[in-house]
Amino acid sequence: MKNLMIATVATVALMASVTTAQADGQKTFQSACFACHGTGAAGAPMIGHKDVWAPRIAKGIATLEKHALHGFKGKKGVMPAKGGRSDLSDADVKAAVAYMVSKAK
Repeated sequence: MKNLMIATVATVALMASVTTAQADGQKTFQSACFACHGTGAAGAPMIGHKDVWAPRIAKGIATLEKHALHGFKGKKGVMPAKGGRSDLSDADVKAAVAYMVSKAK
C-alpha cells in the first residue's frame, strides 16, 4: 500500500510538472515567439505546420534548442538567439521549443 501511495504521488507530481512546462512554453511562445512562428516572418516555421517542422524535429530536440538559444541562419530564414529576447531564460526558450514541437506532432 505504501509503494502504491508513493507511485501515485510521483505520478501526480510528474503530470503537474509536464502541465506547468507546457503552460510556460505556451506563455513564452505567445509573448516572444508568435511574431515570427505565428506569422512565418523571417522564414520561421509556423507553429502547427507538421510538414515544415518534421525535418527540423528529425534533427533532435537538442539541435532545435541550440538554434533557439544561440541563433541559426538557414537557407530559408534566420533565427536570432532567443528570438532576440535576451531577457528570456534558457528554460523559457526550451519550454517554448517543446511547446512548438508538441504542436507539430
